Amino acid sequence: ALLTDNGVEFTYREYRKEPLTEAELRDVLGLLGVGPQAILRKRDKAYAALGLTGAESDDVLIGHMANHPTLVQRPIGLNDGRAAIGRPVESLLALVS
Repeated sequence: ALLTDNGVEFTYREYRKEPLTEAELRDVLGLLGVGPQAILRKRDKAYAALGLTGAESDDVLIGHMANHPTLVQRPIGLNDGRAAIGRPVESLLALVS
């Protein structure tokens, strides 16, 4: 509602039906300037089920995130070669200003 209330047009991607690929995750991480640990949802049940510690290699974490998209913090906004994690959601507005 925040984006709509501010007149921002956007396309929503249903992350469970259309998860990010490993290549897309790498691109997003590059735009964010962070490693996968920064967007890893440690409270997700897949995190515990997979026995993750957060200390795994970037490649391992990215692979798990591609296969278990609920492990990825969301929302993540992308616009004109920039990215922002929507926590808090107001940070997404920086992509359109």
